[in-house]
Amino acid sequence: MENQWFTISVYSENQVGLLNRISGIFLKRHINIESLNVSKSEIENISKFTIVVHTTERWTRHIVSQIEKQVEVIKAFYHRDDETIYQESALFKIASNLLFDERQIQNIIKDSHAQIVTVSREFFVLAKTGRRHEIDEMHQKLEPFGIMQFVRSGRIAVTKTEMRISAMLEEFQHA
Repeated sequence: MENQWFTISVYSENQVGLLNRISGIFLKRHINIESLNVSKSEIENISKFTIVVHTTERWTRHIVSQIEKQVEVIKAFYHRDDETIYQESALFKIASNLLFDERQIQNIIKDSHAQIVTVSREFFVLAKTGRRHEIDEMHQKLEPFGIMQFVRSGRIAVTKTEMRISAMLEEFQHA
């Protein structure tokens, strides 16, 4: 089996130390977490971890099984990239003089569908939302002009098919 990209979704109670235990599962298997996002989910009082890994399906299935053994974890799923709709966000801080002096910067902003978030005398900030390769491409185009600061979010994702986590939780609460 060859490595591919997987998005792991973990629904859990919001408990101190769970993130540390989940990351330890990956550490023990020498699997790098490429992206991590934790947020509230569509279910009240339930958190959702979105974890991106590049490994085999066998290892991913094994990791999901280990994650589900954590007491606070309600359910974990994994999906291939073609089974999800996903985005990342990035912020680029650039010297302000470039916005007005370099026509190419304006073309990069327009062509990449980025947004100018703020402008000051010293710098301006661009926001870009999209797939990882789109953000990488924009970074590559801006790099020769000098990027003062750069930050990227973890992946956020929803599945193309219905996830029956809400129904599962309802059954669990009535049991």
